[in-house]
Amino acid sequence: MSSTQEFEKAAASSPTAVAAFATQNKGPIKKIQHILHQTPWMVPAIVLVGSILVFGLLLGQKFFSPFALTLILQQVQIVGILGAAQSLVILTAGIDLSVGAIMVLSSVVMGLFSFRYGLPTELAVLAGIACGTFCGYINGFLVAVMKLPPFIVTLGMWQIVLATNFLYSANETIRAQDIANDAPLLQFFGNKIAFGGAVFTFGAIFMVVLVLFLAYVLKQTAWGRHVYAVGDDPEAAELSGVQVKRTLISVYMLSGLICAFAGWALIGRIGSVSPTSGQLGNIESITAVVIGGISLFGGRGSIMGMLFGALIVGVFSLGLRLLGADAQWTYLLIGVLIIAAVTVDQWIRKVSV
Repeated sequence: MSSTQEFEKAAASSPTAVAAFATQNKGPIKKIQHILHQTPWMVPAIVLVGSILVFGLLLGQKFFSPFALTLILQQVQIVGILGAAQSLVILTAGIDLSVGAIMVLSSVVMGLFSFRYGLPTELAVLAGIACGTFCGYINGFLVAVMKLPPFIVTLGMWQIVLATNFLYSANETIRAQDIANDAPLLQFFGNKIAFGGAVFTFGAIFMVVLVLFLAYVLKQTAWGRHVYAVGDDPEAAELSGVQVKRTLISVYMLSGLICAFAGWALIGRIGSVSPTSGQLGNIESITAVVIGGISLFGGRGSIMGMLFGALIVGVFSLGLRLLGADAQWTYLLIGVLIIAAVTVDQWIRKVSV
């Protein structure tokens, strides 16, 4: 009997042995590619640890101090919260260009309901949360039911919400001192907790808790599996019993809800209610998602990777500033990271699973 016949006989009797044989014959590059395909958050995690070590060696205790490291969390808290909203949408193979505008409008609604209409701050916060969720519902309805492209829908929503924001607020800012005196609840996420030299804001803590909660929901619940299924192949998901339209609408509504909380956290971060703040939130959130290894083609990635992506941007921003480098170097390096992240994603997607 020839060696080919012997292998075919072994394959027929033991498919597991064939799988093991195929795995053993993978080269090191293919093995790395397969590992990264299974754990897409690993690349941004490695980059994050590496960048911390490099800046730590260059700056020493100046960078490695508890205050400096927790300052990074404070700086990326808004981007991290918006990134969580953006991650949900991108996992469904969509994109939301309106997250920053929805965040700002929600914060303006909270402020004006408190100061212009004199409502209790609790009701004003609920009104802002309802506003963000409603904007998300409109996005979801147009994408899921009307079958319009997410890019076009959210681009239009971005312009509409942006204009509504300026018209409704009359481009007026509510001062931090007025908020502190009359509606301190609006600044809730700006409150701080100190542990030794480390300083944590409630906003940073909320960001971490939110990401951990969504990571659990996406991996351990039926709804989370449906989100990945819709992003991977909506037609196949529908044939398998997934209610694609309902899933998409729920994703965009949840995204809007998270954006409203980001608006609340934004008030705490800057102290005031300003219709001109947070205008780059959509770009910054997409940056965190892409660097974090979530595929723009949908269906693959980890929301923990998004958090790592946001922290990478924060580490580079703080590290270069402490080194006295020009701010443009931060944008240059982040641009390189974005292109590198998309290149790695394309390479990982070619793996045979």
